[in-house]
Amino acid sequence: MEKLSFNVIARIYTDFPCKFGLPRQSGIVGGLKGRVIFEPEYRDFSAVRELSEFSHIWLLWYFSRAEKSGWSPTVRPPRLGGNRRVGVFATRSPNRPNPIALSAVRLERVSSDGASGPVLEVSGIDMCDGTPILDIKPYLSFADAYPGAVNGFADEALGEKTAVIIPEGIRASLSDETANLLRSLLAEDPRPRYHSDPERIYGFIFKNLEIKFKAENGFITVLSADPV
Repeated sequence: MEKLSFNVIARIYTDFPCKFGLPRQSGIVGGLKGRVIFEPEYRDFSAVRELSEFSHIWLLWYFSRAEKSGWSPTVRPPRLGGNRRVGVFATRSPNRPNPIALSAVRLERVSSDGASGPVLEVSGIDMCDGTPILDIKPYLSFADAYPGAVNGFADEALGEKTAVIIPEGIRASLSDETANLLRSLLAEDPRPRYHSDPERIYGFIFKNLEIKFKAENGFITVLSADPV
């Protein structure tokens, strides 16, 4: 089998140290921000010349938090309840022969961070903190967007947002930005679709807060948001 190797050109830094709680696709929660910082050998401003003229970019990245030995030709997408198998190449599952992902994100601006060289400030992310970036390309609406595209089984997963309850005592401890982002994240219901135990408590880390919540009767209720 032919083997290829790639260089990590950058890493993206976000408010998510773990993958649970992240949106399942980029752009779903537009306010989630990240900073792409290049590895030392790629910290050349000429490499990003004119990039700021584009509103969106593609990030090609490595599923570093989902490394597994071997692969399976079929997977169980969480959006389909985990009880239906489909071909791995009909999904964006990380469990694939080459665990490579792509995300279209908004390029807010290209800034400078001293010794770190050019920094790409982006929003609409769906990556963990420190995720390796393999390549960056401009998003071209005339070539990359197909308004009449058919989404296959992914359309079956689209539905109404889940109602989110943040008790006033917890809400008062959060900034407006954090509260709004948390509400948007939980409205997507990060639980696997086959989980239905109303007594089960879930948790994830976001913005240095340990968020705990449970889901019952169509509502997601935040139980705590404590500093870590």
